[in-house]
Amino acid sequence: MTKIVDVRAKSPDELQGMLLDLRKEQFNLRFQRATGQLEAVSRVKLVRRDIARVKTILAERARASASNA
Repeated sequence: MTKIVDVRAKSPDELQGMLLDLRKEQFNLRFQRATGQLEAVSRVKLVRRDIARVKTILAERARASASNA
């Protein structure tokens, strides 16, 4: 699980990279679940929440930069 403080400290490029990694992990977890090989069932929920955190921070920053422009 990623702490929100750690996510907010990252640059937009780091957040995009993190989002890409999380989506790859989510895909792999879905694939493992479909083939019956998934052992860490709770990881699916944690990855989904981490993706939401990253997307929320990116959206907040986009709104903040749009309102400042």
